[in-house]
Amino acid sequence: MALTLDSSAITHGIQLAVAPVFLLTAVSGMIGAVASRLARIIDRARVVEDRARANAEPEFLARAYSELADLRLRGRLANGCIGLLTFCAFLIGITIILLFLGETTNFGSNRLAVAGFLAGVVSFLLALVCFLTETLLATRLLNFHMLQQEVEGKKP
Repeated sequence: MALTLDSSAITHGIQLAVAPVFLLTAVSGMIGAVASRLARIIDRARVVEDRARANAEPEFLARAYSELADLRLRGRLANGCIGLLTFCAFLIGITIILLFLGETTNFGSNRLAVAGFLAGVVSFLLALVCFLTETLLATRLLNFHMLQQEVEGKKP
């Protein structure tokens, strides 16, 4: 694996390797957004758990346990999303290295770079599915007990 010192090859290698960096930018933004959602899920779970400890009313405890189970599922989805995004970033990083090495040395890494990039994109898409599922659960699980009681109170 001899290193060629041709400046045009090195310049082209850098240009080629920089292109996937834009995906890394998207991945880092997604990690930040999902980490923020995960922090809010954890905070909400702590609040619900503290309220459940202070309240012995069976109906309230049932709702609290149900919400905690939903929050646990949402937290697992957010964790899975972060894991997939981290794996995606790792694969894109490997792709950048392979592209640069393939351009500046005799190392034949084109197939590995393509496979790494495609695997990274698949990982990113799976993370998006986890993110969408978590957000759909969050909106589906909105708690409108006061509205439900008000509507039920108006029924004949």
